[in-house]
Amino acid sequence: MNSRVEQALANIPEPLSSHLAPIVQSNDFDATISKKQFEQLLSLTHLSDKELRLALLPIAAAFSYAPISNFYVGAIARGLSGNLYFGANMELFGVQLGQTVHAEQSAISHAWMKGERGLTDITINFSPCGHCRQFMNEISTAKNLKVQLPDSDEKRLHDYLPEAFGPNDLGIESGLMSEVVHSFTFKDDNILLEKAVDAMNMSHAPYTNNFSGLAIEMACGRVFLGAYAENAAFNPSLPPLQVALSQIMLAGLKFDGIKAVALAENAQGKISHLAETQSTIEALNPDIPVSFVNV
Repeated sequence: MNSRVEQALANIPEPLSSHLAPIVQSNDFDATISKKQFEQLLSLTHLSDKELRLALLPIAAAFSYAPISNFYVGAIARGLSGNLYFGANMELFGVQLGQTVHAEQSAISHAWMKGERGLTDITINFSPCGHCRQFMNEISTAKNLKVQLPDSDEKRLHDYLPEAFGPNDLGIESGLMSEVVHSFTFKDDNILLEKAVDAMNMSHAPYTNNFSGLAIEMACGRVFLGAYAENAAFNPSLPPLQVALSQIMLAGLKFDGIKAVALAENAQGKISHLAETQSTIEALNPDIPVSFVNV
């Protein structure tokens, strides 16, 4: 557990701190609170659902990697399963600011990579920027998505984004996180490329058909996946590398532990993530190998 998470836990008042500690300090903690754990915390602390989610935000924000702004934002996305997924903002030295991942994007992609097919609500410690409001509007459950801020009543996403532009305006009915059945296959001695194709089959890219996925192997042997999350407004789209890096951050690991990266893309796609992936990885460590395949 990193020191900022420890500090955040120490600052949480009793009795929540004592009941939360065994969860957060567990070696198996993966920045996720299960529905059962959340219900147990509600019962043990006598907090309301809203109060408990807000109380957990400092833990989520403690995962933030913000070496440029030193501004730490946390978000908690609740999936249709009832599980809660932490997210935090992520910044990278030496690359354009467009490579930044916002806390809402982090929490949403975290839930998505762990198999959620939609969200019921998202809790954030600062008001969502326009970029994130548009990103959230791509989600399969955007119409009913609730947003909770610390000092406000819960509101619908579309209260923050009236007269929203979204997938339906471009004739797209399937939103981000919807269950999809892509059928890309690839067999190779490079197992990491095969993992990247697995992530590719989760991707959401209805506007460019650049279905793409990425796999990162860590020195410890763990592999993290990232799928491309495209957006109707284009600019808020989240590349697969950023999704994967966010998973690493939320696992409490550091980017200097990256051993290898593999990117897979649809050969018929109208764009490519290859150049940006290579340049971003080079900024992290020019010795990290990046393999690539068009499928």
